[in-house]
Amino acid sequence: MSNVPFAMVPLPGVRSQKPRKTGLTMMMDWGLPMNRVADYMDLLAPYVDLAKIVVGTARLYPEDYLVKKLALYKSYDVTPFLGGQFSEYVFATQGWSAMQGFFAEAKRLGFDALEISDNCVPLDDAERAKMIKMAIAEGLEVHGEVGSKVVNQTPQDLIDQTNVCFDAGCEIVLVEGAELVTDGKVNEAMMSALKDGLDLERTLLELTGPWIKGVTLNDVFELKKFLLGEFGPEVNLANVQPDDVMETEAQRCGLSVVGPKTRAEAAE
Repeated sequence: MSNVPFAMVPLPGVRSQKPRKTGLTMMMDWGLPMNRVADYMDLLAPYVDLAKIVVGTARLYPEDYLVKKLALYKSYDVTPFLGGQFSEYVFATQGWSAMQGFFAEAKRLGFDALEISDNCVPLDDAERAKMIKMAIAEGLEVHGEVGSKVVNQTPQDLIDQTNVCFDAGCEIVLVEGAELVTDGKVNEAMMSALKDGLDLERTLLELTGPWIKGVTLNDVFELKKFLLGEFGPEVNLANVQPDDVMETEAQRCGLSVVGPKTRAEAAE
């Protein structure tokens, strides 16, 4: 007897299971209380690979609460990591002298990974590589992020920055969602160039959100639909909101509002 509902409906064989290398889903955590994390993960952990503790929110927790929360994610085989805009803030306000201590503190608290980005505080190639290597030296896995929330860059800029990240030792690289849309609409020319120029098995494409001026929830949905249609169900997606994880997995499996393209003939 099956332990799943509607077992007569097969899921696509191409959809990978955890632990997986492709088809990753990164969920954003804007300050979820631990009980809500447990509630979400009890159901959604099979569909979440990474959880980003976004921007500088980690600074606002009581220490013991943050430590327990990171351990809770790990108990569900979900990797929590520190968002890159926090390191940008520290670098902008305190400079290079603070970075080694910042990375060591992240490791002490229980982060095994963090993001190095320059969304708002630009880094040149040498600075980007230096910062990545500093974090790795403290025992952290580094998720590079390329792209800006402030200025639009060319596809080649993003490809070149991605290569800098990988050469410096990053495990994965995220592409800033703001670079993938123009006035809220999918930038198809950018997508085409990135599809040809990136190692998509090691790259996560971010969804944008209402923190970008002019972006609506419908724009986010259309971007996700485009990414899954263009790159397939095993595309690596980032910036999924907790309430959208199940729907995102349903889209990967063809079970969401974007229905199948073919219709089976009725059995005789």
